[in-house]
Amino acid sequence: MIYFDNAATSYPKPEEVLEAIIDFTNNIGGSPGRSGHRLSIEAARILYQCRENLAELFNVSDPLKIIFTLNATEAINLVLKGLLHRGDHVITSSMEHNAVMRPLHELEKNGVQVQVIPCTFDGVLNPEDIERAIKKNTALIVLNHASNVTGTILPIQCAGKIARKNNILFLVDAAQTAGSYPLDIEKNHIDLLAFTGHKGLFGPTGTGGLVIGENVDIHKITPLKTGGTGSRSESEIHPDFLPDLYESGTQNIAGITGLNAGVRYIIERGVEEIREYEISLTEKLIQGLKEISGVTVYGNNGIGEQAAVVSFNISNQSPSDIGLKLDEEYDIMCRVGLHCSPSAHRTIGTFPAGTVRFSMSIFNTVQEIEKALMAVRRIASGQQ
Repeated sequence: MIYFDNAATSYPKPEEVLEAIIDFTNNIGGSPGRSGHRLSIEAARILYQCRENLAELFNVSDPLKIIFTLNATEAINLVLKGLLHRGDHVITSSMEHNAVMRPLHELEKNGVQVQVIPCTFDGVLNPEDIERAIKKNTALIVLNHASNVTGTILPIQCAGKIARKNNILFLVDAAQTAGSYPLDIEKNHIDLLAFTGHKGLFGPTGTGGLVIGENVDIHKITPLKTGGTGSRSESEIHPDFLPDLYESGTQNIAGITGLNAGVRYIIERGVEEIREYEISLTEKLIQGLKEISGVTVYGNNGIGEQAAVVSFNISNQSPSDIGLKLDEEYDIMCRVGLHCSPSAHRTIGTFPAGTVRFSMSIFNTVQEIEKALMAVRRIASGQQ
């Protein structure tokens, strides 16, 4: 079996991740911050260790400014719904995932002004268009780091400089890049970074988080939920300090234990090494696809400026039919359709049918790329 659906969730996970989850479940199992016994204390230690490892990965000075959520979507909703109010203006791009688009459209109903900057047919964003769109009431700029449709890297460093110069908060959706692309919140002028645990960070599903930068006034972002935190239990008023302000209820500590192991694996292997390897796979895949008659590859195909995500179509064949053939006849797992990003597909001209998407990780091989190209070649030529 060849697994090319890492943009949805990474598979396989490093052995260290599986071992960590099993060890926690069998030998620890306590609830962090809720008791004083040694199992609870050990669970709390793992929780904080994961914050420290993520802080090292993203260059965050204070680990307590890393908030755990169920996924990037929850982190994005926390910022958008907690920060934006009637009369505020927010800028985003036409290549965004529904994790951004749907909450923004909800907020529009409540008087938030949403401006979507059109990207080019290749999914490229001109940062000057962002600067031209800024108004006196612009409160936030939100962009994905890499498109989950084409893999195109957006110019977040330039956008971050523009946001910082104009005293506007900058939120980055790093669902497709956290763990597989070097990310430095200081270097890239990122105020808020939403990440998911189950993709490039090799954690289990149900893990993710939000990084809160030094320039953010946390009291201007209302929590999505309030409740028990294990702290200030004598008070019925919700805590106003990090991370408790945004972390009500018992954490997914077994999942965070696995996430911690995944992040440690990345740090020890090196993000740069992972990035270079994924570039080599992506380059080979794109070059091979372009050589097949009838195949259209989408995006800017600038390998150094692309995540390990490649979308393509075969003329006169639907993406769903191609995906079914790849699965049943060639044992290749991929994703087809609109990938929860209809705006991106409208931008690149593939709405409503969508595309076939291959997305790789450090655990894929050159041999798998070659087998996949052979399969696409046979499907494109009408062979069984």
